[in-house]
Amino acid sequence: MPTEIRRAVPADAELVRTMLVELADYQDQAQHVTATVEDWQGFLGRNDVIVLLAEVDGEPAGYVSSLRRPYLWVGGDLLALDDLYVREQYRSSGIGRLLMLDLARHALPDRLTISWGLRLENTAGYRFYDRLGATLNTKTAASWSPETYEKLLAE
Repeated sequence: MPTEIRRAVPADAELVRTMLVELADYQDQAQHVTATVEDWQGFLGRNDVIVLLAEVDGEPAGYVSSLRRPYLWVGGDLLALDDLYVREQYRSSGIGRLLMLDLARHALPDRLTISWGLRLENTAGYRFYDRLGATLNTKTAASWSPETYEKLLAE
């Protein structure tokens, strides 16, 4: 099974969004996906958004998405990994590792730290990232929706 990793382009927007919805369904988070194909066309045209697609024998097998952003503590940038997803039939075949290594190739020229969050219940993810040599920090993620803070601002 030859695997090819390539950078996604705006023409891949529908495919990327489809796999994003698959990941969200898997995580019981589909209701939170509001980005449209048109949104993804815009994202994929930006230099600071890196989405890499894995294809096995020409069939889409997974993706990794990331965003280059300022890392204010160090006075430079970092690569914020958003999602790593491998379709079920391709899991445990090394595709996740290939995607991560290719993302590292994109980060290496500027020596960018790659950073990401991980759901506590994702024990397989913890093992996977540990095998890559990633530093696993315990941290709680928080979010503040416009609907919530809007109420406070109206007081």
